Amino acid sequence: MRHIPLIALMMLSLKTMAQVSMTVQLPPTGVMQKAQLWNILLVSASSSQTVVHLELRITDAQNNQPILTGVSRAITLNKGAKQIQAGDVTPVTYEYLSSAADRSANGLLTAGSYIACYSLIQSTGDASNVVAENCLPFNVEPVAPPLLNTPADLSIVEGNLPQFSWLPPAPLSIFSDLNYDVTIVELRRGQSPAEAIQQNIPVYRSAHNKTQFLNYPVSAEALDTSKKYAWTVIANNGNQFAAQTDIWTFKIKGVVPEATISTQGAYIQLKKGLDVAQFSSNGTLQIGYNNDAGDTTVKYEIVALYNKNAIVKSGTLSLSRGQNLLQVTLDAGSMTSGQRYLFHLLNGRNEYWNAKFVYNKK
Repeated sequence: MRHIPLIALMMLSLKTMAQVSMTVQLPPTGVMQKAQLWNILLVSASSSQTVVHLELRITDAQNNQPILTGVSRAITLNKGAKQIQAGDVTPVTYEYLSSAADRSANGLLTAGSYIACYSLIQSTGDASNVVAENCLPFNVEPVAPPLLNTPADLSIVEGNLPQFSWLPPAPLSIFSDLNYDVTIVELRRGQSPAEAIQQNIPVYRSAHNKTQFLNYPVSAEALDTSKKYAWTVIANNGNQFAAQTDIWTFKIKGVVPEATISTQGAYIQLKKGLDVAQFSSNGTLQIGYNNDAGDTTVKYEIVALYNKNAIVKSGTLSLSRGQNLLQVTLDAGSMTSGQRYLFHLLNGRNEYWNAKFVYNKK
């Protein structure tokens, strides 16, 4: 009989706890201000006033890292529904657990995937009880994704080392570590650009770019004038996906047939840049170079333009000041007849001087 009052008190406590409910009104995706985290509907079925407060915990959905916690001020509920907004919980005591969290009052959450967990705490005298809990996932995404700029969709690009550029996503303030992944793939016959990006091995891929442009590198696989290519850019916040551009396509303008110059008895003058004439050569490469830099020796390389710019020969040449007529013996064992090659020389000013040639085996 002595235990009856205790049991009755527990049942009364459970009845009181069941009389307050919470419905979190959190947008599932989009740009999110901290103030929007406090849009909550509270419903009290009790005929007497109830004092409660809210506790919030935000964690990163990718790695469960805590981002921030927040504790509201006390809220008094009468019987019925009460729509809670940021003004009803202010001042909120925040604890910031990640450098990615914006500490300003109206700050934006950074781009990413999150889980928001809410606890509704009822106070009765000195005692506090959790009367409702709720956890909801949500994503913070830019209003506008990044936009491709150049080369234009379906364009024909001059030169085989194009520059790619794009516009950033908006708003920039939701990114704490904005970076880009650029993917270029071959577009095969019968494929859509989206299928090519998903299925084909990239011709070139560059990750974690901080700038909004990319120069196609000489060291990458040479782009073929007979093929079409598709490209896209993904914006990330740190290592987490944020948004992706459309997929555009382009072609490299055909440069074949190039004017091929016979080198029998003649020397081809080296030039800076890659816009140089193409000539034919067999056993010996005859080139002219004006040594304005005054170098005594220079390094050179011969790369296979048809084979991912693989280096087939390298070495050092001795120079005198002024005009030099140089001869480089070609290695038949490492070169393929009828294929295109690039000779480039690096001088003391870190300048590359180039010539293109087709190797014709004797």
